[in-house]
Amino acid sequence: MTRRSALIQIHIAALLFGISGIFGKLILSGVAVLVFGRAFFALLSLSLLLVKSRRMPWHGVSMQRIFNLMAMGLLLVAHWVTFFLGIKVGGVAVATLGFACFPAFVAILESVLYREQLTRTEYTLIGLVSLGLVLVTPSFDFSDRATEGLIWGIASGFIYALLTIGNRNVAAKMPGVQVNWWENLSAILCLLPFAFSDIPLVPWLDWVWIACLGLLCTGLSYSFFINGLKVINARTAALIIALEPVYAILVAWMLFHEQPGLRMLLGGVLIIFAVGWSTRQKSVG
Repeated sequence: MTRRSALIQIHIAALLFGISGIFGKLILSGVAVLVFGRAFFALLSLSLLLVKSRRMPWHGVSMQRIFNLMAMGLLLVAHWVTFFLGIKVGGVAVATLGFACFPAFVAILESVLYREQLTRTEYTLIGLVSLGLVLVTPSFDFSDRATEGLIWGIASGFIYALLTIGNRNVAAKMPGVQVNWWENLSAILCLLPFAFSDIPLVPWLDWVWIACLGLLCTGLSYSFFINGLKVINARTAALIIALEPVYAILVAWMLFHEQPGLRMLLGGVLIIFAVGWSTRQKSVG
């Protein structure tokens, strides 16, 4: 694989990650069914990847590790539910930018949980992200649906930060596909009681979008990302993935005419710049 093809694959992965919110907007069914369906199709695609690599999900995994991974799956459910609530309530742009602040939460949580001193880079990241969120906030009226959507997006970012830290401890030295398999299985089992009665009522077009969400935005995107990492270093890949909100906002702009205002654009630029810059600084350091 050439460097150019690897870069293209990483950008496609970032685009697919970004448009998960677009599918969430298109799906008319409730969030429980949406997340259940995403986890189901994601599990299907991850199973195919594991079969292709000739590695079974349970290979080399202890019962204690499986229990811990299933517990992490509950955080995955909470992350997806809050993210798609943000999409449905406030729109793709604000919810995606709210979620994009999760690296700042990771820095704060690590300093609290592990009593690690925040670095200058992390202080700068938190400051820029905070300023960006102030600019992105449509209004400071909590009855404003766009503001409510942003809050759900921020909650999703906070939960994803918890999941990230948990995975570092629970899933250390495990293949990412294997980790995701168990966590998606946990999500399916968790949501089945809530989604079961609504599954027969889901319109066929919703199933198309849900399948796209699980297969494209999880299975295919992860495959492209892993393939690209064979040639591209992690620093470059992380900077490209930081463009995920850009792709989401552009596609939402084209499809749903969710045109961001000047304040939102400035806030979004600050958040994306802060995430990309801090990732680069940590990689160099």
